[in-house]
Amino acid sequence: MSISTADFRTGLTVETGTGLFSIIEFQHVKPGKGGAFVRTKLRNLRTGAVIDKTFRAGEKMQQAMIRRRPMRFLYRSGDEYTFMDMETFDQIALAADRIGESSKYLKPDTEVSVVMHEEELLGVETPSTMDLVVTKTDPGLRGDTASGGSKPATLETGAVVNAPLFVNEGDVIRVDTRSGEYVQRVSS
Repeated sequence: MSISTADFRTGLTVETGTGLFSIIEFQHVKPGKGGAFVRTKLRNLRTGAVIDKTFRAGEKMQQAMIRRRPMRFLYRSGDEYTFMDMETFDQIALAADRIGESSKYLKPDTEVSVVMHEEELLGVETPSTMDLVVTKTDPGLRGDTASGGSKPATLETGAVVNAPLFVNEGDVIRVDTRSGEYVQRVSS
């Protein structure tokens, strides 16, 4: 489907001569002299790289049709993550670099969305937060408060996050998978 720069919105996927991109942000600019243009920040859906690109106002391009299929993460074997299609029960294996940094927080039986363009697998969208058990951290001390600092905490998936001093081994904490930051303690 052909679209123009007037149709731009955040999250729209476009196909240009150089690849498949998702629009992160855009700004229509009308200078005093010369023609109008659109300044954009685009994420390459195949490599994850973010680039700045300027389009002439009214420039035409193809909209990329992206599908998201619900899948369940089954297991990790080395650097490969295996997922099962929730409808057909077919299994696919993806390398960790196709999933991104959030792969460190995936635990078996987690529902994800696999992003596809035609039949090409582009990546995996994981839940924005995950509740994980702390398996190793220094013991908390009496009087440790939420505003008192942080310490490294190893999670059940092997990932390490900075957690408040009051978090102990065995606690379940919520982690933001996009930034890798501690959000809150869920239970102790």
